[in-house]
Amino acid sequence: QVQFTESGGGLVQPGGSLRLSCAASGGTFGNYHMGWFRQAPGKEREFVAAISWSGGSTSYTNSVKGRFTISRDNAKNTVYLQMNSLKPEDTAVYYCAPSTNLGDFSSGRFGSWGQGTQVTVSS
Repeated sequence: QVQFTESGGGLVQPGGSLRLSCAASGGTFGNYHMGWFRQAPGKEREFVAAISWSGGSTSYTNSVKGRFTISRDNAKNTVYLQMNSLKPEDTAVYYCAPSTNLGDFSSGRFGSWGQGTQVTVSS
């Protein structure tokens, strides 16, 4: 079974940038659509961005469009989330996950959640 490990989080000032990474191990990463979710304190986990297995299609939740970019390197079994112009409301634990459904990513998500990586945006 493929496992995913998130990294790259940290403390950043508003307007700053971070690049998150999600490394896959134990399986064939290139067959999966991949996405990022986040969960802020006291809130439900929400979809952030997704990318097709080939990398040719992407989608984003409205609140991050134009600021976040999802990408992947199948040779390295890694998916990335470049986050620019960060806002305090982006503060959350970020998780990556695979899905069988790019168009409705959450409904097709499968597998266990990893530990995530904490992103804190604060001055």
